[in-house]
Amino acid sequence: MPKKTILPNGIRIVSEKMPHVRSVSMGVWVDVGARDESKEQSGLSHFIEHMIFKGTTRRSAYQIAKEFDAIGGHTNAFTSMENTCYHAKVMDSHLDTMVEILSDIFLNSIFDPEELERERPVILQEIGMVEDTPEELIHILAGKNFWGDHPLGRSILGTPDNILGFSADTIKAFFTRFYHPDRIVITAAGNVDHERFVDMIGPLFATIKNDQPLPDRTLPSVIPKNRVHRRKLEQVHVCLTTGGISASDPRRFAFSLMNTILGGNMSSRLFQEIRERRGLAYSVYSFMMSHVDSGLSGVYAGVSSENVAQTIDLIVQAVQRFCHTPVSGGELQDAKEYTKGNLFLAAESVDNQMVRLAQNELHFGRYVPLDEVVKKIDGVTVDDIQTLAAVVFKMEQSSLTILGTVDKKALRVKF
Repeated sequence: MPKKTILPNGIRIVSEKMPHVRSVSMGVWVDVGARDESKEQSGLSHFIEHMIFKGTTRRSAYQIAKEFDAIGGHTNAFTSMENTCYHAKVMDSHLDTMVEILSDIFLNSIFDPEELERERPVILQEIGMVEDTPEELIHILAGKNFWGDHPLGRSILGTPDNILGFSADTIKAFFTRFYHPDRIVITAAGNVDHERFVDMIGPLFATIKNDQPLPDRTLPSVIPKNRVHRRKLEQVHVCLTTGGISASDPRRFAFSLMNTILGGNMSSRLFQEIRERRGLAYSVYSFMMSHVDSGLSGVYAGVSSENVAQTIDLIVQAVQRFCHTPVSGGELQDAKEYTKGNLFLAAESVDNQMVRLAQNELHFGRYVPLDEVVKKIDGVTVDDIQTLAAVVFKMEQSSLTILGTVDKKALRVKF
């Protein structure tokens, strides 16, 4: 059973001991991401993620990398719409070193202007990589099409103009403003003792002080529209986005199962109909995104230009079918077993458990046992899914985004 300690400044430390393993995974999570940025700040959270490894008052960027390599450890970071995470994994015998280095880069990064100039083109290359990867780019375009000018509709990476304009002072100001103790959660999973972990990390992070009130996140509104982005490509990339629910919504279990049935695995309706039976696409799947106050569901497919209209029709039919026809008991049971299997397999990974501890704390303020999750999954009924489908799968509130070369007149969709 995980243990939790709250430091006097509000930082939460949660750990779970897994004595059968020899590794420890640790994450320093900040409840700040791309949606907390203004248009002019877009890309700052991700830039900070890069810069935090570029030197502290005690270590150079090379020393940080070398010291982690010297203990056979893995370290990285990621930025999402609502969170930024700095994480590492080492053998349990190197826990002290991991804690010391991660704490140093989080608490003592200097955001050196010279390092910033070296990192700026790296991030511009990252933006270029996405531009050159249509299956990634279509999701950014679809997000903007669905969320409009709301921060959820922007790329986490920011814009080239913003990246070129950020200074070291801009980055430091954002870091100081938003990296608030109340938004910091530290998690660890593996062969780790909670009390010892708190004794190591607590005194270091207890030094963070910030009494500034943080701005509230704005609730997004959806203005449905369809759009074609013309680009000469071998395939046409199609993304249909519709409504969703928040990460803490009680209907999230039905939402997940519905996504699995629609296009979440190889036996799903979309995969079987579009790829297996008709051979229209190599890649076709459904997905869902849930934020603290909102969400979306979507379907992606990459097809040849002559098959775009047929594929869109099949996707719309598959989505609408949930609203008009109850799923079968067998389909629902298979989705439940698939979901529970994934949960328990993931629970054997220290990395996955570290992430799950953080997500539970950030969304619910407590640890949610797997047995509780399984009970909720088993409790989902056929009626639950059909009722939810009628709420989220409203085609008049959906957006269709297309990337590639396609004749709009050949599509049975208004643009």
